[in-house]
Amino acid sequence: MPETPLDIARTWAELPDPANPEQRFRVDLTWLTSSWTCIFGSGCKGIYADRPDDGCCTLGAHFTDDEDFERVRAVVAELGEDEWQYHPGRGKRGDKDPSRRSAWTELEASPDGSEGPDGSDAARKTKVVDGACIMLNRPGFPAGAGCALHQHAVLTGRPPHEAKPDVCWQLPIRRSYRTVERPDDTSYLEVTIAEYDRRGWGPGGHDLDWYCSSNTEAHVGAEPVYRSNRAELTALMGEAAYAALVLRCEAHLDTVKRARSAGARQLIPLLVHPATVEAGTVGGRRTRVPRRRPATPATRTAKVGTPTKATSTTKATSRTKAASPTKAGATTKATKSTAKPTAKTSAKSTPKAPGKTTPKAAGKATPKTASTSTPKASGKSVAKASGKTSPTS
Repeated sequence: MPETPLDIARTWAELPDPANPEQRFRVDLTWLTSSWTCIFGSGCKGIYADRPDDGCCTLGAHFTDDEDFERVRAVVAELGEDEWQYHPGRGKRGDKDPSRRSAWTELEASPDGSEGPDGSDAARKTKVVDGACIMLNRPGFPAGAGCALHQHAVLTGRPPHEAKPDVCWQLPIRRSYRTVERPDDTSYLEVTIAEYDRRGWGPGGHDLDWYCSSNTEAHVGAEPVYRSNRAELTALMGEAAYAALVLRCEAHLDTVKRARSAGARQLIPLLVHPATVEAGTVGGRRTRVPRRRPATPATRTAKVGTPTKATSTTKATSRTKAASPTKAGATTKATKSTAKPTAKTSAKSTPKAPGKTTPKAAGKATPKTASTSTPKASGKSVAKASGKTSPTS
């Protein structure tokens, strides 16, 4: 399936931060209500075509600050060799700390190929070993393929975002900041929560062979992003702000629902992420909602015929029961009809009687049955038709 363009129509909302009056959130409702989900190991092609099993872990992960580094380092110290394929070991005498900085991190080379001697002129990141992040277990490893940090978090019952580098657990949600100056010389901090698209990777993002956030193949989630990524969004915004975000996302999805039910299909591209539209998973659905279609002539004929037979059978049964509730009653009526046979009696009791009786009975029964059964069958059929991973990358 194709990847949708970067510059699409988006619906944005602003909300104050309940925990900080000097801060406001600007949220991308188009992205947060999309059906994106991580498909690592389930169709992800990786950012480079020659390494499809790496997902987005090929380049290693940068640390946002010292706090981010120390938090991940504490988890690295807990990893055993049975759950981390590239575990550095504890040395021959067993006295080396596997979480020591030099064992699993490195300084990213600057554009001219040099590195800062103390890290001040270069960004610290996880090492790249055998073509991908040192924390990535490859296919065939007994503990399973995927991020060792993520797998350890799941095994120990903690949220994965508490064990992984910030850039890893936030992707593909992007938080950015800017200071907004007001005309009265006051200002506030604007925090944007949006899609981490190709541009978030810098100029090199355009060179990635495959990318998931705007690809219809990844918009197959059972729930919208704001629900499936609740833990991550709460960590990025806070509990109160997340609750306010949910109200706006629910209102946006309700608008989408009303637009679809009203047949205003031209509004959908303005409200829904195009990758979600193409995937047919608006609101987190896995299948397309069937459209209401008029019944074909063949269907009408079949539906009309069925209740007619049911009606005639019912009438025949009721007459039989009424005519012979008991054996004694049946004998009495039979005696009477034998003693006093008339044309009138024959017409009622004998369906094959000749003369005017048969045409009259047929003439009365046929139009009445057809006119009664047809609209009821049509009405019922229309009503029925119109009714309604934990990723380890």
